[in-house]
Amino acid sequence: MVSFLVCVAILILGYVFYGKYVEKVFKPDDRMTPAYKHTDGIDYIPIRTWRAYLIQLLNIAGTGPIFGALSGALFGPIVYLWIVFGCIFAGAVHDYLCGMISEREDGVSVSEIVGKYLGAEMKYFMRIFSIILLIMCGVVFTEGPAELLALLTPAHLDARFWLIIVMIYYFVATFLPIDKIIGKIYPIFGICLIIMAVGVGAVLCFNPNFTMPELYDNFKNMHAEGLSPWPFMLITVACGAISGFHATQSPIVSRCIKDEKVGRKVFYGAMITEGLIALVWAAAGVTCYESSKDLLMAGAGSSVVVYDVCKRTMGGFGGVIAMLGVIACPISSGDTSFRSARLVISDWLKIDQKNIFKRMLISILLLVVAAIVLGIDYNVVWRYFSFSNQSLATIVLWAETVYLYQNKRNYYITLVPAVFMTSVVSTYFILAKECLGHFGIPYNVGMIAGILIALYTLIIFMKGTSKKEHF
Repeated sequence: MVSFLVCVAILILGYVFYGKYVEKVFKPDDRMTPAYKHTDGIDYIPIRTWRAYLIQLLNIAGTGPIFGALSGALFGPIVYLWIVFGCIFAGAVHDYLCGMISEREDGVSVSEIVGKYLGAEMKYFMRIFSIILLIMCGVVFTEGPAELLALLTPAHLDARFWLIIVMIYYFVATFLPIDKIIGKIYPIFGICLIIMAVGVGAVLCFNPNFTMPELYDNFKNMHAEGLSPWPFMLITVACGAISGFHATQSPIVSRCIKDEKVGRKVFYGAMITEGLIALVWAAAGVTCYESSKDLLMAGAGSSVVVYDVCKRTMGGFGGVIAMLGVIACPISSGDTSFRSARLVISDWLKIDQKNIFKRMLISILLLVVAAIVLGIDYNVVWRYFSFSNQSLATIVLWAETVYLYQNKRNYYITLVPAVFMTSVVSTYFILAKECLGHFGIPYNVGMIAGILIALYTLIIFMKGTSKKEHF
């Protein structure tokens, strides 16, 4: 319990102190925000800070900080370190700067941001890449809640039934103005989410039936199948520490904040909150199961384990409330996944979103493609989503670094995590079975190659800065 509570405290202190420093580096001012400059009643709508924070939190807190954290728990309590320090120094910085740069650029999508700071070729690549990723996100965030809802309802209301209901909701939320559905129901989802996290966390800490393993007694890799934390744990946890998916979500809220100076509360704060949620579920994974092998056999990052943990910790009624919080996470990220995809397409093709027919047509096409992808095995989609997700985060960190460099700010706050994540995703690509690892590349070779690739990108960047080039 001590390790868990210390990690909670570090996350909060990270928001207070490092978050304040990152805000100081960016230098928010009193300029008019896109919410007022481009008010259109659809996507650009001024929203109160507390509501913008909840929307951002529920946008980003999909299955990653729950399912991903439970999968990360297979490595043992060492997963706490990645969640805490990854969140403070990488994830929250990534989210804050992406949201604020988008706000400075009139609320443009992440693909347009990357294109401006990393070149036209990257812009076109990112447009396609982000749309594919967002559709995969929507699919990942459809099957999970459908399965969970099926567990809470009578047998005739099976996962297929709830799959259809969730997809219908996604269409409505993608199509309608942001204040009609998302802006109204997210506070309710937020209450469920907070009750879930606080409830499960409190029971794990103070119920004598549970004994949390301490980090200092278990400072080792405990994965039952021997997977190395580097890079597999860093990819698996994803949203709980850093997530490229968040870069697709922040521009949604950047079009709605009333004042630049609330950015730290909205963007940095939402990521720290997600880190706390991930920490709770990682703790649940290492506490509710006697060993990594037991957790793995139970299903690790699956709806069955989530249901089991909720019942063990919160009992009957409390378990249902906790489950509703868990269901709210992916649903509230799934709808904005498709909404973000619509915005990327409309920014790319310059399609006026005030036109109801055009907005509806894009929404329908996105959901049709998603329905086709739903036919692919969930575990396969999740593996490729995790890798693509962290790859996107790495690209966005490099774009943010160039932005800070060009604006003569301290770019090391993004350069260090950019190099680190470059090494992570490169190593994973070389070693993972669904990538080059299919050919049986030795672990040491992959690790060294990943580090060399990261150093190579750093050298390219440093050469550019030494020559005072614009990227």
